[in-house]
Formats: sequence, structure tokens, C-alpha cells
Amino acid sequence: MGARTDIGVLIVDDQEMVRGVCRQVVDSLGYRAFLAESGTEALQLMEQHPVDIVLADLKMPGMSGMELLERIKASSPRVEVIIMTGYASVPSAVQSMKLRAFDYIVKPFSPEEMKLLIRRLVETLDLKDENRYLRERVRSSHGFGRLVGQSQPMQHVFKVIQRVASSRAPVLILGESGTGKELVARSIHEHSPWRDKPFLPVDCAALVPSLIESELFGYVRGAFTGAIRSKDGLLQTANGGTLFLDEVAELPVELQTRLLRAIQEKEFKPVGSTRRIPFDARIIAATNRNLQAAIEQGSFRKDLFFRLNVVSLVLPPLRERKVDIPLLAEQILHRLMQARGGNRNQRDRWMLSSEALDRLLAYDWPGNVRELENCMERAMTLGSGPVIRACDLPSNIHLPPPATATSSPESVIPLEEMERQAILRALSGAGGDKLLAARLLGIGKTTLYRKLRKYQQKV
Repeated sequence: MGARTDIGVLIVDDQEMVRGVCRQVVDSLGYRAFLAESGTEALQLMEQHPVDIVLADLKMPGMSGMELLERIKASSPRVEVIIMTGYASVPSAVQSMKLRAFDYIVKPFSPEEMKLLIRRLVETLDLKDENRYLRERVRSSHGFGRLVGQSQPMQHVFKVIQRVASSRAPVLILGESGTGKELVARSIHEHSPWRDKPFLPVDCAALVPSLIESELFGYVRGAFTGAIRSKDGLLQTANGGTLFLDEVAELPVELQTRLLRAIQEKEFKPVGSTRRIPFDARIIAATNRNLQAAIEQGSFRKDLFFRLNVVSLVLPPLRERKVDIPLLAEQILHRLMQARGGNRNQRDRWMLSSEALDRLLAYDWPGNVRELENCMERAMTLGSGPVIRACDLPSNIHLPPPATATSSPESVIPLEEMERQAILRALSGAGGDKLLAARLLGIGKTTLYRKLRKYQQKV
């Protein structure tokens, strides 16, 4: 990112020498400087010129720096304020932080100190602008519920959802684990005319084989040992709404036959009953398995496949739509902040540093969006925030991608060498801090020291 020249810095101090030093710093950074001798003059200048940063002396005749800070935050909350103070007034400067000053600097300060502070503030402004832009894209993107994406594959998914939502036709969703198959199913239901009816997700892989039949179709009292009362099945409970069969390929073949009959005849019998119950729920099924291969192996019925596959949707893995990662990360962070009780203070809004985003974009995400969600939650839990740095990300995000099956023997890196390179990269990324490097790698400090000695690195 090139140096910004559109930053306006207002310098407020009753001492001409301080104003001069600050102006030299601002000029050297290529920013526009405005000078004011008092708080009143500063507020007047802010009405006439766009200002991003205010450098305000704490003790000035008339309006104090603290009062000026309060006035600025009330009228222009996005303007950041740095308080300049003497040693004797440091407690007051600390108090200014509670009033949302960005930071304070103690006089006398060197031009380099002020320059570093302003640079850090401008970096924060850039991150806020970038994340504000991402939030707007999340709001304006053509998405459905929690689904977001600007990539071409996801735009196709959204179009299909839009077309099938008003139909009762079965939908088969295919895709790797973690790509968001249940979210797509929910989006179809929520945009359908039957959105006020039940949406029942069923994880076919999680049901105990001996209980799947009774869970899906229900049973009557006395149907089997322990059936002391009748129970409605999921097909009956979902009536009028949507039944989502996740990991449908895990259903036993004999149960696939009963499900097929229920879909075709639009009625079913509970276990142990002779009475037929009408069935009128939309079926959405999903799987991460290759159903054609399962059909050839005899573990999935071909006629059930054709019945479920009226409309099919293939969800792209995250590695094939990396352009969506910034939007997804922003949405996930926003949702996590809401889950933690909201975010009333704009200063506490979590955001990604450019280095962290680069790491996310370079990673291949074998666990797809679910892995990205776990990554963001971990970063928020372990990071000091509100900016997520590269060092806050899990250690596997920093590792090079594994060699592919098509790699030649000469291109395969020995495991020991990969470990050595990972340790060196972690040390470099942590600025030589071994504790931080150990944290990046997900190992203990003692383990790191032992490995450093093994690779004859200086401890």
C-alpha cells in the first residue's frame, strides 16, 4: 500500500515551538497540516477543512485538551485524537483514553516519537476504512442469510437458490465438509413461501443405525421394547415445511427404500402402525460423498438418487473462491462480536491486519468455511485485539502447503527440513521472541528450545 497523502492533521497547542515541531513531522509524512492556538480555533478550522487526526495539548488557556476531545468525539466520532501532555499531567492523559483518545505522548518528545505514533494511527485508520468497506460489501453483496460471496461460483449458487426457493422440488446439495451445505438449505427454506413452517435438519451420520427408522418415521406404543408411548417422526413433524437430510449417503440401504416410497407416495407408516400418514414436506438432501461411486458400490440406491437430484447444487470449496475470504472473515468477526454481547465502542471493533489477511489468502483451507470460522474464533480468544495480527492465527496457517501427489521425488521436502523451516519462519515472524514463536507453532517453550538445539540454532 502506497503512502497516503489525503490525511488531514490538526495541531492544537498554545506554544508556537510545539506547533512548529509537529508541523515538520506532519509535512515529512506527506500529510496536510492545520494549526490552531486554542480549542475554539480548532473547532472552527474543523468546520472548514476535512480533518482525520487531531494533536491536542492537554493544558491550554480557555478550552482544555480534554474538553476539546469531548467536543470532537461528540460531533466527529471518526476523528482520532492524540493528547500531548507534560509529565505532571500523565494521569489526566490516561483519563483521556477513557474518553476515546487514540493515545497520548509526553512532552518533550522527539520528532521520531511523534512520527511513529502518527504512522501507527494512520495504519489503524486504513484498517478501519478497509473493514468499513468490507462491511458495506457484506451488506450489499447478493447473499442469502449468512451466505456471502462475490465470487462467480457463489453468485451462481445464489441464482439457483433464488430460482428454486418457491418450488417444492427436491434439492440435492453436494460439496466438501464445511462448505456451508446446511446454510444453503436454510436459505432455500427462509426464502420460500413456507418460511413460517418447520425447518428440520437431520444429521443422518449421527443417528444410531438401530434408531434411524423410528426417528424418521416415528412409532406407535408397543412397536418395540421400550416404546411405552407413541412418538411422531421427523417426517411428520416437518409436514408443510422442509426436511433437510444432511449426509444422506450414510442412510442404510433398507431405509433408503422406505424414504423413497414416502417421497413418491407422499405418505408413510410409523413403525408398528398400519395407519398411513400424509407426508407433505420439501426434501433437501446433502452429502460430501461421491454418490455415483456409492451407486456403483451398491451403498446408495440409484432410484433415490434420481428422486433427490431434481435440482442439484455444487458448493465450491473455499480454496476455489479465495476472493470471498475477506468478506467471510469480516462477517464471521461481526457475528462473533454480537455473540459476545455486541460492540458498542467503535474502537473495540475487531479487524484483520493486512499481514493476517495475506496469511488467510495464502492458505488452502481443507476444512473450508467451518475451518475459517474456527480460525477467527481462536484469534479473537487468544489475541489481544482489536486488530488480529498474523501471530494470532493458528500455527498451521503459517505452514507451507503440503506437497501434492503429482510432485516429483526431487521436489518433496523432508519432514525434518519442513520443521526446521517452520521454526525459522516463526522466529522471524515473532521478531526473535521465542515465547511468541512457540505460541505460533503451537508448542511449548521447552520443546522449541530443544528443537533449536537439535538444528544448532543459537538460543
